[in-house]
Amino acid sequence: MGFKINWDALGISASLACAIHCAVLPLVMSSLPIFGMNIIDNIRFEYFMIFLALGVGVYSLYHGWKKHHHSFLPITLFVAGIALLFAKQIWHQWQLWFLIPAVVLIVVAHYINYQACRVHDHAHADDCNH
Repeated sequence: MGFKINWDALGISASLACAIHCAVLPLVMSSLPIFGMNIIDNIRFEYFMIFLALGVGVYSLYHGWKKHHHSFLPITLFVAGIALLFAKQIWHQWQLWFLIPAVVLIVVAHYINYQACRVHDHAHADDCNH
């Protein structure tokens, strides 16, 4: 009996963790700079979270597309969400306007991918080479 990771569930969890970090952490942990710790607006941590979501998402969505459903809809939604996360870093003053739709797009992309993978156990198309 092998252990199998549900990459869509992991992607949804990473996206929600990112949203919680961006929305709740500044409110709850605003006293961290007093203790010399600054993870609020830490550029390295922000990019780490974006690249973590990107890595998990690319693996999950590619696997679903290649082995199950051949639908570009989840990939398109995911790319739009990741682009908005990078836009949030570039135009920091509007980060909340970019963050909310970014998280929604990424979570919806993983959910659609998950649903499509469950419907199509193993889809074959003309480009299927496995």
